[in-house]
Amino acid sequence: MGISPLFVRFSSDAGVPAFASAFWRVALALPVLWLWAIFEEKRAGQGPRPTLNRAIILAGCLFAGDLLLWHIAILNTTIANATFLGTTTPIWVVLVSWLVYREKIPAAVPIGILFCILGGFALIGRSIELDPNHVKGDLFALGTAVFFGLYFFAVQSTRKFAGAARATFGMSLIAAPIILIFALVHGDVMLPEKSFGYYALFALALISHTGGQGLLAIALGRLPTVFTSFVIFIEAFAAALAGWIYLDEALSGLQLLGGAAILAGIWVARPKNAKPSTDESTETAKTT
Repeated sequence: MGISPLFVRFSSDAGVPAFASAFWRVALALPVLWLWAIFEEKRAGQGPRPTLNRAIILAGCLFAGDLLLWHIAILNTTIANATFLGTTTPIWVVLVSWLVYREKIPAAVPIGILFCILGGFALIGRSIELDPNHVKGDLFALGTAVFFGLYFFAVQSTRKFAGAARATFGMSLIAAPIILIFALVHGDVMLPEKSFGYYALFALALISHTGGQGLLAIALGRLPTVFTSFVIFIEAFAAALAGWIYLDEALSGLQLLGGAAILAGIWVARPKNAKPSTDESTETAKTT
């Protein structure tokens, strides 16, 4: 997921605006996700599972909201502000876990978040601006973090009765038309003006969405929601690395130190005694 800004940049250079690229990111992934779901269910000895239910519909709406708010934030504040505020997702996940689900939060988790936040600030802090004209965009960026945090809980709920591929396919089926409506209302050009734009859109769909969101759904069937939400910090670090490798955006020593702090924070917050995964529990039940 961390290299998605790279593909969004390439598609934008080819004449495809942000909302349109967000739609193609989801829509072009649907056939691959459907085939993956069929394969996954056959391998597990199951028939096709229901594609839509309340949890999957909620996940699709939250994911659409996450993408739309992110792009609106970028239009109304700096990319650095939007990126940094977007990395607050784990904070909201912890608060929801504690206040709503009454989960006991290990002491290592806030320490890990602190390391990661400091690392994220080191990555992009020099570009952050405190500007009253950016307040609207900054609030949208915070909204992005909240929507993505709630998305984690929705996907984890779907993983109790559906495989990772089916969950990702179902939520994408809901998200695609929502994003398309916003793109059309906004007047976005839907097709690239240059041929390399098609490669960028397919890469966005297959790598960032099918691969990124699919692997995230797998993780949410195996790991606690709070710890899995730390993926947002890896995403920020990966984006910086991709910018360095492909766009010649040099990384300073402070930024590299920030990346190291993020990895240290994730290591500190890792679950010490993880519960059996949804996938493992299902396999055990079948064996029994």
